[in-house]
Amino acid sequence: MQSNLYNDDSKFYKKAAKYWATVPATIDGVLGGYGYISGIDIDGSKVFLNHILSLVNPPNTKLALDCGAGIGRVSRNLLMPYFLKVDLVEQDEKFINTAKELIGEYNTKLGTLYQIGLHHFKPQKQYDVIWCQWVLGHLSDYDLINFLERCSNNLARHGVIVVKENISPSDEVEYDEDDSSVTRPYRSMLNIFDEANLSLIKSDLQTGFPDGLYPVHMFALTPLK
Repeated sequence: MQSNLYNDDSKFYKKAAKYWATVPATIDGVLGGYGYISGIDIDGSKVFLNHILSLVNPPNTKLALDCGAGIGRVSRNLLMPYFLKVDLVEQDEKFINTAKELIGEYNTKLGTLYQIGLHHFKPQKQYDVIWCQWVLGHLSDYDLINFLERCSNNLARHGVIVVKENISPSDEVEYDEDDSSVTRPYRSMLNIFDEANLSLIKSDLQTGFPDGLYPVHMFALTPLK
């Protein structure tokens, strides 16, 4: 993927924004018709997050950031039970509005909502955990590296970035014409983490998903010492 083909005025970002503008603000909508896997996904994420919080020098649980938050599914079901406050980043207005409603009982834990694309987002706080799930395929390699560097610079002491994404089973980057996103192979993800000066401290494979879906990997990352 050539980084110079993807800039603010490119079809890559505009087409993605247009696609998500047509998607219903429901769990089934944001999960591409696979809403029934949400519980399995959250359970796998909880196991991974519990491991991170059990490290010798674990992150604090004061403030988390949910990137590409959609309707707040991950914030409500995963992050808010653990963290005192959770900020959300989501560029689609209807998703942001739905998230406020979906949060429900955890409303007191809802922090700042940023309506902006990740390629423009610049963290303004120090976060204990920054959670990025099923969204980084919407960034070019160049913008993804820069985004991860910005996140790394805004981690609190012992803070961790978590990436949970589809991984291409081939050695090639796969492009989805419908939602204008890419699915990267495992090696490409590792190369991007290296370029962003991040150290991989743990990785795991999500289990329990139905056949026919991409493998989903979880990565825990910290700034290189």
